[in-house]
Amino acid sequence: MAVKALPLAKTTMLEMYDRMLTIRRFELRVIELFREGVIRGSTHTYIGMEANAVGCCTALRPDDYITSTHRGHGHCIAKGGDVRLMMAELLGKATGYCKGKGGSMHIADLDVGILGANGIVGGGIGIATGAALSAKMRGSGQVCVCFFGEGGINQGTFHENANLASIWKLPVIYFCENNQYAMSMSVKRATAVADIASRAAAYDMPGVNVDGMDVLAVYEATRQAVERARAGEGPSLIVATTYRFEGHNIGDPQPYRSRDEVEEWRKRDAIERFGRFLIDEGIATRAEIEAIHQAVDQKIDEAVEFARQSPEPELSSLEDDVYA
Repeated sequence: MAVKALPLAKTTMLEMYDRMLTIRRFELRVIELFREGVIRGSTHTYIGMEANAVGCCTALRPDDYITSTHRGHGHCIAKGGDVRLMMAELLGKATGYCKGKGGSMHIADLDVGILGANGIVGGGIGIATGAALSAKMRGSGQVCVCFFGEGGINQGTFHENANLASIWKLPVIYFCENNQYAMSMSVKRATAVADIASRAAAYDMPGVNVDGMDVLAVYEATRQAVERARAGEGPSLIVATTYRFEGHNIGDPQPYRSRDEVEEWRKRDAIERFGRFLIDEGIATRAEIEAIHQAVDQKIDEAVEFARQSPEPELSSLEDDVYA
């Protein structure tokens, strides 16, 4: 399925740039706070992959759903999550999305359609398919986007759910973020087919490859898949070729890839690329771009301050919200 670009309003494109930059600055502060010792446990940053979440979520309605992964901060911000509550959660504070108990890999916000991040590889696939079934049964016109990595598409749960989604014509979009490595395993060593999107043919759904470093291309590929889903034509598979600039998690020494490889991908930085496009095409001025940078920095500073000043969870709440 070819990607044909459609014009977007200036306000929409500036919002896309804002959200991409917010993800980047949020993650950079997370790294700083982790090294400072105020974030416990591990965390997986989305730096380098911002165009995927933002391009995709821009094509969704506010009431549409997404499911996320262990690398979920970018998805949350792109779908409209509150960076203050996210930061508080990462610092283990009572004001966080999960009252400080979930941490980095379990953020959810049902009010904006975020059905939750998931520490299990491919763990969101069944949830997304179920949410799409719910939408179809209710006739709500909602769709659900399921984010997962190239490692997740090798899980059996993907194939089981893709088969059912196609049979039942469910409004779900399987969005595979191929960032080249599942932890330390190269996709070239772990996946039998070179073209991951070709797997969609086995389930009679479109399989689309898109440049995951181009936010407008991601938007358009998602828009077409959303249009298909809302029309009752069933699921789609989008494979975005992207790259994480940082390690698998904070502290990963990255012996499995070279510095030269990382630097080559950094030259394709989606935020810098989109910023140049906005200026070169006369969509935004340098002053407008700079104003976005200043506003984003202030927003992240306020989020960190909110988190630092928030209270720790009470010991008496230890067993609250525990369902297992």
